[in-house]
Amino acid sequence: MNAMAQSLVVPMPETAADRLALLFDAHYDRLYRLARRLATDPDAARDLVQDTFLRAARSLTSVPTVRQDEEAWLVRVLINIARDAWRRRDVRRRHDVAAPVSAAGSDVEAAFVARATVWRALDSLTPRRRAIVVMHELEGLAVPAIAALLGVAEVTVRWHLAKGRRELSRLLTTQGEHHGKR
Repeated sequence: MNAMAQSLVVPMPETAADRLALLFDAHYDRLYRLARRLATDPDAARDLVQDTFLRAARSLTSVPTVRQDEEAWLVRVLINIARDAWRRRDVRRRHDVAAPVSAAGSDVEAAFVARATVWRALDSLTPRRRAIVVMHELEGLAVPAIAALLGVAEVTVRWHLAKGRRELSRLLTTQGEHHGKR
């Protein structure tokens, strides 16, 4: 093993608790930033990160020991947990009657309506596509980095990005026209 590869290998701690603590210290901030972009509020983001580390604690032997690979593993787990939450929310939403959002005259209310409109549009994307769009557009990650984190080909990431952008554009245009007719 060369010196570069050795520096990327995480030293194995003596206990599972120590291993989990090292994972938490090394990756919490990055996971929280991503979760904050995927969740609608800070509490939901913290829950996503907490659930990610709980899953890591339950299957600690599955977590890779190379720093870059362990981050990719944790990101995939976080995204899978977020997908599950989105699916549950979509099931509930189908059974609820959605109240229309009214356009407001003040800047604060207009900003709230705009933010809610964007979140609704993002929510309508498939979970993988939403994660890719959020990581690229809001997190600023490059296509190769997203591909590595998700364990997919770069062409797959580019395809989801293109499709996601078109879907968002169509949805936001449609929603904007709908609110403009009121």
